[in-house]
Amino acid sequence: MKPISARLVVPLAALALLSACSKAPVPPPPPPQVDVTAVKAIDLPVVYTVVGRLAPTLTAQVNARVTGNVIRKNYTEGSEVHAGQLLFQIDPAPLRAALDAALAQLAQAKATALNATTIARRNKALVARGLIAQQTYDTEAATARTAEAAVKQAEANVESARLNLSYARVTSPITGRAGIADVTVGALVSATAATPMTTVERIDPIYALFSAPYAQVEPLIQAQAKGAYRTPDSAPAVQLVLPQGSTYGPTGRLDFADMAVDPSTGAVQLRAIFPNPQRVLLPGLFVTVKLHAGVLHHVFLVPQTAVQRDPAGAFVYIVGPGDKVEQRAVTLGSMHQSDWVVRSGLADGDRIIVNGIQKVHPGEVARAVATEPAAAAAH
Repeated sequence: MKPISARLVVPLAALALLSACSKAPVPPPPPPQVDVTAVKAIDLPVVYTVVGRLAPTLTAQVNARVTGNVIRKNYTEGSEVHAGQLLFQIDPAPLRAALDAALAQLAQAKATALNATTIARRNKALVARGLIAQQTYDTEAATARTAEAAVKQAEANVESARLNLSYARVTSPITGRAGIADVTVGALVSATAATPMTTVERIDPIYALFSAPYAQVEPLIQAQAKGAYRTPDSAPAVQLVLPQGSTYGPTGRLDFADMAVDPSTGAVQLRAIFPNPQRVLLPGLFVTVKLHAGVLHHVFLVPQTAVQRDPAGAFVYIVGPGDKVEQRAVTLGSMHQSDWVVRSGLADGDRIIVNGIQKVHPGEVARAVATEPAAAAAH
C-alpha cells in the first residue's frame, strides 16, 4: 500500500498549485489606442466656388432705321469698332430725293406765308380807315396764320428727311466687337420691320454671371445695401478658373448682387466684372468663379470623421488631461475642402480624436497617437 500512496502525492500537489494560481487578480486591459490631431486657431479666408457664365458689359443690336437696299459693308466681322464708325451704307438716293422734295415744299410754304402775311398787314390799315369789311380782314389774317403753321410743318418735314438721309449711314452705337453681318450687300432692309444687321458687344471689361445660396452670401448683400461697395477697390475680389484649368490673371470685383432670391433654389444672382484687354474671355464661356467673401477669424479646421452629432447638436471627442476622453460641444460653420470649420467650442492645442472614436467613452483613458494637425494639412 505504501508505493500507491507515494504515487498520489505528486498529482495532488499539482492540483493545489493550479487552484492557488486561479485565484490571482486578472490585470486590466490596456487603454484603447486612438489617433488624435492637435488643432490651432487660424484666420481662414472665405472663398465660395461656383460655376458662372461670361457676358458682355454692353450689347447693342444694330438695326436699319430707314427702308432701302444695302450697297456697302464697311467693317470686318469680328473686329473692334468704335462708336460712330460706319458699318453699312444704305442707298441714299431715294432719301436724298425725299429731302429735296421737302426743301421744295418748305420754299413753297414760305412763299405762301409771305404773301398771306403781306395781304393781312395791308388790309389791317384799310379796316382802320373803313375801306374794307372787318370780316374780310379776319379771314385774311387767319389765312396768314395758317400759312405760317404750314411753314413750321414744312420745316419739320425737312428735318425728318435730313434724319432719314443720315440714317442711310448705319454706324455703331457703342465701342466694341462687331459680330457677323446678318444682311448682305443688295439686301432690302426696312425700318418698320426693325431689320437686324449685326450686333456689337463690349467685352472689355466683361461680366461673369453666377448664383450662390443666399445663406452664404447674405453678409455681402447686406454690405452692398449699406453702400459698402461704392468704390471698386472696396468690393470683394473674384477670380476665374478657365475651362482648361488655368486661373485667369487679372482679378475681378463683385459688381452687383440681386435683391431677389429664386424661390425654387434659394439662390441669389450675382455679377462680377473683369478687365479683358487681350480679349481672352468671350461671352457665353462657362467658367469657375471663386468669390472671396472675407476672412473668418479664430476658427478651427476639423476633419469630418471627428465630428459627431446627437439631438443636442455637433460634438467632438478630445483627449484631455490625464489622457481622459472628454465630449466637447462645438459650433460648426461651413465646409472647407474636406474639413469642417468650427467657430467655437475648441481651444488651441486640443487633441481631437479623428480615428478610433468607437473604442472610447467620456471619462475613460485612451492612448493618443498624434497625427498631422488639421490646420497644417489645410495649408
